[in-house]
Amino acid sequence: MSSHAPAVTARSPLRLALIVGALGVVFGDIGTSPIYALQTVFNPEDPHPIPLTTDNLYGVVSLIVWSVILIVTVTYVLLAMRMDNDGEGGIMALLTLLRRWAPTGKRTRTVAVLSGLAVLGAALFLGDSMITPAISVLSAVEGLKTINPGLDEWVVPITATILLILFLIQKLGSSVVGRLFGPIMAVWFITIGVLGVGGILHDPRILLALSPTYAVEFMAGHFGIAFFALAAVVLSVTGAEALYADMGHFGRKPISLAWLFLVFPALALTYLGQGALLLQDKANMSAPFFLLAPGWARIGLVLLATAATVIASQAVISGAFSVAAQASGLGYLPRLRVDHTSSETHGQIYVPWINWLLMVSVITLVFVFRSSASLAFAYGMAVIGTITITTLLFFYLARRRWRTPGWILWTGAVLLLAVDLLFLAANATKFVHGAWLPLAIGLLAFIVMTTWQRGRQLITARRTEAEGSLADFVRNLRTHPKLVDRVPGTAIFLNPGATTTPLALRANVEHNHVRHARVIILSVDVQNVPRVPQYQRCSVDDLGDPTDGILFITARFGYADKPDLPRALRTIPPEKTQGWLDLDHATYFLSKIELREGRRGGMALWRKRLFLAASHITSDASDHFALPRDRVIVMGSQIEL
Repeated sequence: MSSHAPAVTARSPLRLALIVGALGVVFGDIGTSPIYALQTVFNPEDPHPIPLTTDNLYGVVSLIVWSVILIVTVTYVLLAMRMDNDGEGGIMALLTLLRRWAPTGKRTRTVAVLSGLAVLGAALFLGDSMITPAISVLSAVEGLKTINPGLDEWVVPITATILLILFLIQKLGSSVVGRLFGPIMAVWFITIGVLGVGGILHDPRILLALSPTYAVEFMAGHFGIAFFALAAVVLSVTGAEALYADMGHFGRKPISLAWLFLVFPALALTYLGQGALLLQDKANMSAPFFLLAPGWARIGLVLLATAATVIASQAVISGAFSVAAQASGLGYLPRLRVDHTSSETHGQIYVPWINWLLMVSVITLVFVFRSSASLAFAYGMAVIGTITITTLLFFYLARRRWRTPGWILWTGAVLLLAVDLLFLAANATKFVHGAWLPLAIGLLAFIVMTTWQRGRQLITARRTEAEGSLADFVRNLRTHPKLVDRVPGTAIFLNPGATTTPLALRANVEHNHVRHARVIILSVDVQNVPRVPQYQRCSVDDLGDPTDGILFITARFGYADKPDLPRALRTIPPEKTQGWLDLDHATYFLSKIELREGRRGGMALWRKRLFLAASHITSDASDHFALPRDRVIVMGSQIEL
């Protein structure tokens, strides 16, 4: 859209609206990192404490600024956001590009490994979406202690209450509240930038930390200290994946402009301001972000920070909904109930099952860890894991699709992956101190996703055996028309593909010896693109005989589309169905598959049981495909896994 539009006056209001909107959705997570990032680096309770000396302070602030530049600006804004799937970004978009561009021959195994890594990255993002709301809101509410230390015991209850309300209102959708997110975050970034300038004025020497030489000297001269500092420095880039994942909502250019001209300058200023505050008095380490504000303004800053962290949490929760819905559409999760909460914005969805899972998980984390400092030990692992996988996938796809000289891509890949892997190694040192948590969550999600994908493959193969050939079935109907009575009406049978017979249709013919006068075999094809245009929605095949009232229709949807089948069928021109498609009175037939554990091979027993357990959360097909419930007939059959 506007990412390729010229900067003309007529488009300026639209561009400004997109930029403001991006502030509220895209930058909430990374925009609230200054509340806790620098403070965490010098946390005395860290298992590998970093001494708060002047040299270390210059090195850490320089590391933070240049980590943000290399990972966010270079990796995401300048590079990854140029690799899109029909305008959509994020790790699931990279996975679909891998599927679309998968090579044949010897490199197939490489693509399989990279696809597995992409699924792992999505799983780690789900782990991240559990930790982000907890640490963000906790860190903001902890600002109350700078106003009155006696309020410490209220931090956890207040945080839990805020998060509970946030999850309870998810079903209402964010379309109305979302209009406030952008302006609030604009105020937030301006505020933290101004506070940063105020801090810098107290000791302008901190501006020397803008030179990368301080980061390099810190890493080279004090590697034993700097290495462990990286585990906390990574907190400054949390939310980087959101820039990429939400690209389809706003476009590359509005996100890039917002980052380069407002968000990054504000973040750099506030980190430098906190550094200057610590140069002035190391006692400010207790809460350097909130202490940037004068005493009279601190309560207002706490309220603004709380609002910003709620917005950051909302952005991550919405991102989890999107990832889960996309994973479901691509066959890595069961068919989930997805409610579209806005008729105007595709990305505004609500996934009830994911919402309640996140709510229980996030509130549990708040009560178990009880402070942002404790949660910080666990936070970075999921973040840098996803970033590393995104970088790897990007350079692989860039090598295959772009004409950039190989030596340039190899140089960039080695440099950026070296940075990512260094961060990853540093965070691994926090494994026993909490980093195991996002890895455990991610690994569990990864096992569920890969088990569901493999189980679907086995069930599809065994269902194909039971259904038999569609061509042979239709040919037999035409050869022996008197063996089956025709009843009036239109019957629509949902079917996985074009080669097999719907189980419900086969049961009708073989057991009831009837067929409807007009039969539609309807297959849903979810493609590796986010959305399919209306003119490509449906295709019609008369199966070789336009006169016997049997049609095969394929309805195509993108993985981000709402699969509304009645609406899709209404896009078909009447001449393609001989004018007899009566959708107002048609009956929909669904084949309900009852799965049971068997002794056939293909999966370990424990994975079969996991697949069967996951199948119980599959949403009702009538709701998923927006079918009229009063005209749906479900016919059951059994398949052994």
